[in-house]
Amino acid sequence: MDITELTVHELQEKIKSKELTITEITKAYVEKINEKEKDIEAFVTPLTEDAISKAEEIQSKIEEGELTGELAGIPIGIKDNICTKGIKTTCSSKMLENFVSPYDATVMEKINNQNMINLGKLNMDEFAMGGSTEYSYFKKTKNPHNINKVPGGSSGGSAAAVAANMVPWALGSDTGGSIRQPASFCGVVGLKPTYGLVSRYGLVAFASSLDQIGPITKDVRDCAMLLNIIAGHDEKDTTSEDMPKKDYTKALKNDVKGLKIGVPKEFFGEGLNQEVKETLEKAIQEYKEMGAEIEEFSLDIAQYSLATYYIIACAEASSNLGRFDGIRYGYRTPEFKNLKELYKKSRSEGFGDEVKRRIILGTYVLSSGYYDAYYKKAQQVRTLVMNEFNKAFEKYDVILTPTSPTVAFDIGSKSDNPLEMYLADICTVSVNIAGLPAISIPVGKDKEGMPIGMQLIGNKFQEETILNAAYTIEMKQKEK
Repeated sequence: MDITELTVHELQEKIKSKELTITEITKAYVEKINEKEKDIEAFVTPLTEDAISKAEEIQSKIEEGELTGELAGIPIGIKDNICTKGIKTTCSSKMLENFVSPYDATVMEKINNQNMINLGKLNMDEFAMGGSTEYSYFKKTKNPHNINKVPGGSSGGSAAAVAANMVPWALGSDTGGSIRQPASFCGVVGLKPTYGLVSRYGLVAFASSLDQIGPITKDVRDCAMLLNIIAGHDEKDTTSEDMPKKDYTKALKNDVKGLKIGVPKEFFGEGLNQEVKETLEKAIQEYKEMGAEIEEFSLDIAQYSLATYYIIACAEASSNLGRFDGIRYGYRTPEFKNLKELYKKSRSEGFGDEVKRRIILGTYVLSSGYYDAYYKKAQQVRTLVMNEFNKAFEKYDVILTPTSPTVAFDIGSKSDNPLEMYLADICTVSVNIAGLPAISIPVGKDKEGMPIGMQLIGNKFQEETILNAAYTIEMKQKEK
């Protein structure tokens, strides 16, 4: 038995039945990291030695009856833009290369309260800006299904680490598809929760009105379990919703009879890879056979969402990244003659090309002559996008689309063409604009064995509905 191939709920069973100890599980993951990291390059800061000593400590506490938590001793990986006290949080940028966070993000406090074991900080596109994890200052993460292909981004390190069995599950962040798209490329499950369900306190901000932390896991049950841990109101985050606590695992019923699924035809048109289309059509057929009501409809926002997203995201990035100035913390240029040169050189040397591109674009759309023409207009279109979704959810419980128009592409094939890279987000960005929940689940592979993901979008705070729809199709896939 390869311990690292087990899901978290399977690990829990083996811990309960005393088949496995926390120490054995952690050592198995550490060995896997040591074996695969040189090829996959998913970690910025591995914490393997700390993990083993913490595992031994937790195991002895469990044996003495001091610890009884369901998830005590379960390992996890953390995207490197989530603050971890006393551990580097670099955002995969030279700007924060040596930054050690003095506090924990709220999600980390929740993980630590469960006595879970942090195996390390995972690679990402710099400041979460990118769709391939090629824009990291430190390394390019590879796709475990084919190391010549990208794992997706920006949470590429998280998705690759889960797919390569280097961690049983991980936390990522999603601003325009950064959990769902790498989950699709790496053949794992990725959930972007409703905006405000999970605290953003301690998440290094890219675009504050779009960012959301979420789980990347091997299956849907694990996804629901990790969401149980991280969801909930936080007074330190003013955008956090005060919601009653839910147990998302109770939604996993393997039954979609009468579920109304809307399929927007705009997402199945030009630009969609033929094998992706055929695989999704099979999944739609399976839903029909299981009793779901499927209907094609028009969601006429896809063509506007991408432009709207990039204007809002870049504007907010330009504002949020203003704090990295070479004065307070982060990288400071060693040579400068005056204050202006200190700012200019620190930012020029500290930020990568993609981050600079987005800062410049964001500053442009916020400048006095262009604010109304671009940023204000984008916010107005954002309202239209929300209204379109609201209208659709009056009729449907779930909206089904591809997660990405293609499977994982070759490393280097799009990194020199930012526009082509941006177009890869076409299926995911509208969800962030509207603040909705969405999950990506693997539903097949292409001829080359690369995973294909399907996206299920729900109405606000209807995570149970999409988790159940995802769980039911996952059960159907396992029967094959």
